[in-house]
Amino acid sequence: MKVQQIKRSVALQGLEDWGTAGLPGTPAAKVTGVQKIIPGSEAIDTGVFECTPGTYRRSVKQAEVMHFLAGRATFTPDGEDSVQINAGDTLFFEANTEGLWKIDETIRKVYVIF
Repeated sequence: MKVQQIKRSVALQGLEDWGTAGLPGTPAAKVTGVQKIIPGSEAIDTGVFECTPGTYRRSVKQAEVMHFLAGRATFTPDGEDSVQINAGDTLFFEANTEGLWKIDETIRKVYVIF
């Protein structure tokens, strides 16, 4: 099928347990999500990601586009100013963007890593 759909991604139930994230000495954030496979484009990672409050480092090597459906957070790229993020915001991360996530209110996003 040429069109993939995630119905009601804002309220999607049954997200899978993806473990925890956090810095030493800080409360662990619970990470859940669902990955969608696009036949013929298996190198593209896409789906829904949710994370409870906490602080952790991002070290994804690929570029990523994300649209926030819920929550509030701050991302501070290494050596750059912080970016405040709220539900409804869309971000593009260049490949090799590393930095610190601070999740203030549980976030839910639709993401595409390529």
